[in-house]
Amino acid sequence: MAEALQNFLEDENTVSFAFRQLRDVIGSQEQVIHRLKSTMAIQEEKFVSKEEYEAVVKKLEVEVLSKQLEREKQAFEKALSSVKNKVLTESTKKDKLITKCNEIENHIIKQEDILNGKENEIKELQNVISHQKQIFRHQISDFRIQKQQENYMAQVLDRKQKKAGGLLSTRGFKGLGDK
Repeated sequence: MAEALQNFLEDENTVSFAFRQLRDVIGSQEQVIHRLKSTMAIQEEKFVSKEEYEAVVKKLEVEVLSKQLEREKQAFEKALSSVKNKVLTESTKKDKLITKCNEIENHIIKQEDILNGKENEIKELQNVISHQKQIFRHQISDFRIQKQQENYMAQVLDRKQKKAGGLLSTRGFKGLGDK
């Protein structure tokens, strides 16, 4: 029982540690997501919209400027794609951690149920032992009484035999003297 309790406490400490770790990871993930969203907002402000881009291209029709704008567009799309992938990855990690927390909680509940069952079983066994002790005490008491009765009967019979033996031997002496 002490070992089971110690295991339970160690499991509880491990679970508490895991929950703290999960909470810290989730907090850092939320900070990363917030930073990524801020970065995206800043990048969206710095880049030119598609309509403006097309107007400038039509207006200037300069090949160098057009190529530069195309490179910036691709860089923006690449950065945006990267940010989206990071957000998706972090979100997936967060979901996995939440699932793991739920599994751990379910495991703890199951272990508590098992522990409660064992405690109830121990209580039942203690009641059985207590009842058996009472039965054995009564049996020992009955055996003592029976032994006292047997000893008393043996003493009474022994006295009767001694009296009967004493009478026979006294009669035997008188009978020999008379002959």
